[in-house]
Amino acid sequence: MSDRAALLKGIRAWLVLFVVCLVLSGATAFPLVHELRWAEDVLRALSVPEHLPALMDWIERVRQGLEATDAEYPFVLYGTDWLAFAHLVIAVAFYGPYRDPVRNIWVIEFGMIACAGIIPLALICGPIRSIPFWWTVIDMSFGVFGIIPLYVVRQRIKRLEALTPAPPAAADVTA
Repeated sequence: MSDRAALLKGIRAWLVLFVVCLVLSGATAFPLVHELRWAEDVLRALSVPEHLPALMDWIERVRQGLEATDAEYPFVLYGTDWLAFAHLVIAVAFYGPYRDPVRNIWVIEFGMIACAGIIPLALICGPIRSIPFWWTVIDMSFGVFGIIPLYVVRQRIKRLEALTPAPPAAADVTA
């Protein structure tokens, strides 16, 4: 296998991993109330309340808030539907770099900027929305862990670009 083919294969593997994580992250924003009920049941079965009571209190509070919102104001959860949809749409954008990484490196850089933007968003909006700091750190970790595969992909695209022959220059047509 040539260096070019190996790089392209690695780029595509990293992109598939990133897109799968992005889609899963988005898809989990649809059934929030059910997920939190399930998570709370699982955490109780694992005896988490005895070991991490603050986490359990937070999960319970969020579940209660979502249940009350869903019962009285279900339209508010429509915002999380749009959040999920945004994840899915952004995932589609990564098809460009999958097809032609060098030409579409800007999508990777856009993703890296978005990952970096998670940190100030969490640090600003977390306290405004009364999110515990430890949960804000978890939210920020999505940006940190998201940027890692994108950084690897960007580095590989740059190496691929260096291996790609330049297109022939247009002939100078003079009369």
